[in-house]
Amino acid sequence: MTKSWPSRRREPQAVRKGDVREQQILDAAEKLLTTRGFVQMTIAEIAEAVGMTRSALYFYFASKQDILVALVARTVGALREGSADVLARPGPVAEVIAAALENTAQQWREHGVVMRAAVDFGSTVPEVDRVWTEAAHAIADAVAALLVRGGLSPGDAPDQAGAVARMLCWMVERSFYQASRISVEELDATRQSCESVWLRVLAAG
Repeated sequence: MTKSWPSRRREPQAVRKGDVREQQILDAAEKLLTTRGFVQMTIAEIAEAVGMTRSALYFYFASKQDILVALVARTVGALREGSADVLARPGPVAEVIAAALENTAQQWREHGVVMRAAVDFGSTVPEVDRVWTEAAHAIADAVAALLVRGGLSPGDAPDQAGAVARMLCWMVERSFYQASRISVEELDATRQSCESVWLRVLAAG
């Protein structure tokens, strides 16, 4: 996956070591996001978790906000790539839908705290909103192509594949957000409910 998050590092000779260090910073930040929350966690805590000074951490990221953007970019980048691969699979559309929703649910299981932060802070951190929304639109485009395979008419009218795909994707985002706050079991049940809705949409189309 091509790195799409903000970084202060520029030296080409340090790319390999620097990339590893950045990943360590992001891993530590994700753990602190889980235990402390974005508002409470500090740059000093992140730096301590990876065994560096605050000033050394600033070599990689200019602010805590930049770290959040990087976390969101890393997570939704994986979701976007995985969704594109799954949605392009040949075979019965119903099976592809099930696989795509499971792929999305898996990201919420593993990185729900980052996904929820993307939703929570998207309205106040423009770069988080941009990364999140671009990924959502890209996934919706791939879903639209799948819906056309399933029999819906192409286009963006309210009853056509483009508009329906965007509605379904935002429905999944909000539903998985709420379910992931409760439990893995609730998330699994919600995935099944979403799958049922998607299949009913195709049947009605």
